[in-house]
Amino acid sequence: MRARGPWILSLVLALSGAAEAADYLGPESCKGCHLAAYEAFNQSKHARAMDSLSDAQKKDARCLSCHGPDQAAQGVSHVTCETCHGGGKYYSPAYVMKDAELARLVGLVDPSEKSCRTCHDASSPSLKPFDFVESLKAIDHWSAERTGKKGARAEAPQPEPAKKK
Repeated sequence: MRARGPWILSLVLALSGAAEAADYLGPESCKGCHLAAYEAFNQSKHARAMDSLSDAQKKDARCLSCHGPDQAAQGVSHVTCETCHGGGKYYSPAYVMKDAELARLVGLVDPSEKSCRTCHDASSPSLKPFDFVESLKAIDHWSAERTGKKGARAEAPQPEPAKKK
């Protein structure tokens, strides 16, 4: 009789990876409610991270870990909204996003300097010294200065409630 332990372990690991992949919706899913943020992202170097790699580098796991970190799980190249904010499956519904605490409880991540430095560190072969405060300005997609709106979120205008007759 063969041992089933390794086979079952492999199955569990494969299924957990599939479940993780299902948490990602892709950057287009953010566009409907966060148009200004999406447009700021789309103009950023993150949105074109894979474009800076040679063909050989696009096959190198060391390069992909930063330039396409969610490629296997998301099926999307580059550094996307969910790379920094976590898979959006559970926090993307509008009723969840209206409740910041609930959104964070179900997976929304507020990126920190530590999370940025997982890629922007001294081991990067072509990266200049990383200044978190200055770099944050370059990817700003939430401040009133960047969006031209009052408040701290770059969201599309909410539809007006239907008027009663």
